[in-house]
Amino acid sequence: MTQQLRVYVPPHPLIQHWLGVARDVATPSVLFRSAITELGRWLTYEAVREWLPTQETTVQSPLAACPATFIDPQIPVAVVPILRAGLGLLEGAQGLLPLASIYHFGLVRNEETLKPDCYLNKLPEKFAPETRVLITEPMLATGGSIMAAMAELTQRGVDPALARIVSVVAAPPALQKLAAAYPSLTVYTATIDEMVNDQGYIVPGLGDAGDRIFGT
Repeated sequence: MTQQLRVYVPPHPLIQHWLGVARDVATPSVLFRSAITELGRWLTYEAVREWLPTQETTVQSPLAACPATFIDPQIPVAVVPILRAGLGLLEGAQGLLPLASIYHFGLVRNEETLKPDCYLNKLPEKFAPETRVLITEPMLATGGSIMAAMAELTQRGVDPALARIVSVVAAPPALQKLAAAYPSLTVYTATIDEMVNDQGYIVPGLGDAGDRIFGT
């Protein structure tokens, strides 16, 4: 069966609410940061559904023995925020995945070429088999940053079928590149906008997520 990139836009009212707050140019940095954190939380909640490995067991309730389902602690879970904007989503994601390992991957965009340059790579040499990897990247615009991150992750043994991308706004150029290179991947985003302008920004988008998160 041919695999195809799966892109989910959860119709959750809290996701739509915080997306509206993040889009508004009048939203101050402190509230924008809160909006990105909340989007990280609710998009991660949707992304880990039927993704986290579980194990079945039996527990003793106050009245009788009964079946129980727990997250399987033997299967590693990792979160990879793409710096710097990915840190904004990390806080919400980490609240739901407190035992996950965090591996930072820093990229800066060359404003002339619009291509990413790596300035920090804290990824392990090799990920354990079956590792679930959640990548936080608020903007999937031209696709340069996320493609660079996926190349590094797959070289280190990550199975794209076990990876999830959490994004706030996605655009066709990035999604098309991901679909061509990693068809088994899954993306969760609050919205899909129609275009990327000549400067590499999604329109209408929400501006420069990193600058708005950190007030710079």
